[in-house]
Amino acid sequence: METRIYKIDDCTVCHDKICQAAEIIQQEELVAFPTETVYGLGADAKNPKAAAKIYAAKGRPSDNPLIVHIAGFEDLFQIVETLPEQAKVLADKFWPGPLTMIFKKNQNIPYETTGGLDTVAVRMPNHPVALALIRESGCMIAAPSANASGRPSPTLAEHVKEDLEGKIPLILDGGEVGIGIESTIIDLTEEIPMILRPGYITKEMLERVIGTVKIDPGILQQDSLARPKAPGMKYRHYAPKAELMIVDGDRADVIEKINALTAEMQACGRRVGVIGTDETKIYYRGDLVLSIGSRADEDVIAKHLYKILREFDAGNVNVIYSECFHTPNIGQAIMNRLLKAAGHHVLIAKGNQGETKIV
Repeated sequence: METRIYKIDDCTVCHDKICQAAEIIQQEELVAFPTETVYGLGADAKNPKAAAKIYAAKGRPSDNPLIVHIAGFEDLFQIVETLPEQAKVLADKFWPGPLTMIFKKNQNIPYETTGGLDTVAVRMPNHPVALALIRESGCMIAAPSANASGRPSPTLAEHVKEDLEGKIPLILDGGEVGIGIESTIIDLTEEIPMILRPGYITKEMLERVIGTVKIDPGILQQDSLARPKAPGMKYRHYAPKAELMIVDGDRADVIEKINALTAEMQACGRRVGVIGTDETKIYYRGDLVLSIGSRADEDVIAKHLYKILREFDAGNVNVIYSECFHTPNIGQAIMNRLLKAAGHHVLIAKGNQGETKIV
């Protein structure tokens, strides 16, 4: 299959390209498109054959649910069984935007879209290309991230091409995304709403709008064997090709430990990558040392995370060591992605010592 790439600089000027993409969606095929979070791989959410093609193209486990993307709040009434009161309040505050809500589904949404669950995850993206595609297609669009399953999510059209060229007919190139990590997911089917995946919309932001919100305890722990209720809850995600380990502790201890580990690996002929920051990059001795940004700017760290992981792939490193990023607002979301990429392997640096643990 030939994969075409259409550059979309302006939805009005490029309306014919949006129309072609919409026709592909209507024909039970797949289109990769930008959102404000990451690039998505879209198909008609109500069409079981189309949804199944998403899983096939990505190599995604069939019990990992997809998120349905809509362009208007009223679309919810077509696909949900009941609409909790909190939904309208949250939508008024955060939609369009990086918030996904989980509801009880009705018969209009097939189990192929929900991973066999009786619930459906829904969001309204805040990106002109995504919204134009949804509206022009006349479909609600099911869309996970547009990458091969388990790989770092794509924040550029080039990332989609790396993973899915020859597997999908079209990529809409809207440039680099704005946020760089996936949406927050909140489950509204629980008595007390529960965050199943952290993102740019934080627990504190949600509680200011709807009151008490719980956090699923598995967010920053190793995955359980439970069936995933939301994307990213069970399977290893966001992983580079090289082995990745996170090193936590005081700054000086982390730098010392990463450099010691680097020397050990280099002595064995292995090529080492290091994820540092603008403040620490100069102190590392890896073969490829990349700054994820300044610790003073969480948004930049989040935006660069997946791009950095893919740059290590291009640099052919064998092992990667990364600092921790316990930043005050979206640090939980950043660490959730980084922990999954590392298979939850963390080394606690204490002077010359180190204790490896799985969290």
